[in-house]
Amino acid sequence: MKNTLIYIDQENIINSIELLEVARQIHADQEYQSFGLLINQQIENKYLGEFDSIINIKDQNIKSYDQLALTDVIEELQNEYQFESIIIPATHIGRMLAPRLAMRLHVGLVADVTEIKKDEKSLELIRPAFSGRIMAGIETNAKKPIMLTVRQNVFTHHIDQNKELKMINYQPNNYNKAEIDLLEKKQCELSYDIRESEILVSGGGGALKDFEQIKNLADKLNAEVSASRKIIDDGKASRNIQVGQSGKTVSPELYIALGISGAIEHVAGLKNIENIISVNINKNAPICSLSDIVVVGDAIEFVKKLANKLEKN
Repeated sequence: MKNTLIYIDQENIINSIELLEVARQIHADQEYQSFGLLINQQIENKYLGEFDSIINIKDQNIKSYDQLALTDVIEELQNEYQFESIIIPATHIGRMLAPRLAMRLHVGLVADVTEIKKDEKSLELIRPAFSGRIMAGIETNAKKPIMLTVRQNVFTHHIDQNKELKMINYQPNNYNKAEIDLLEKKQCELSYDIRESEILVSGGGGALKDFEQIKNLADKLNAEVSASRKIIDDGKASRNIQVGQSGKTVSPELYIALGISGAIEHVAGLKNIENIISVNINKNAPICSLSDIVVVGDAIEFVKKLANKLEKN
């Protein structure tokens, strides 16, 4: 039976649990056991989904943000459990940990995976490349374990049943102790995360001339604002709200695309969206084929008229 290890980022529990779906797709034709890795943490069982086992590192000297110690610990676990795959969320912590760990284990790393393709002969991991302009397929016939980081909010794990969970309290033998200490945490200035939004009003190149109108409409709809790369590169908005391969992947109930053409790098950031409304002067824009409702016209003019109508009502 194969073993797979999933690193659970305490700062982003839900996205870490989604990696169970990644493990399922990688090992679709095999019997495997899933191990979740926690660092000095207690988590409600409902968040642990269908892990077969949880390895809980019980050592207060090891901090979840300490990449040196974590690399030592996971190397020790790899020697003991011989994981076939190691799956890490592409969070801030995960992106720092994964390259260091791959170097230590002398294996390759596929970063920011957004899709998995598998047949009888090969396993292909899909990720954005060239600043999100293309999608690259990486075949993994190399040395085990397979190591990858997975973009957040892309895969969905549906819990069918709660397995009998085995808790393993693990005390590592040797590791480098932290040379840094966390003194204070500060809240991010951005008051929302577009990945958590139910309604997103998103502006693209067609809304470049007056992006403030997008924000005005979002306020009236009790929605959040997001943007395509064109808006970000022009300096009209923060990269924190960028949707797409080089931005964030979103899954709102309603996505209003204003002046967005729908290039491949933007569409790759749209997953499991219930309804898409697009406004574009080009009825043949790629985004239109994905939309439930298409309005052919100028995005800013549409925004102004809709905002006025909402004010009157």
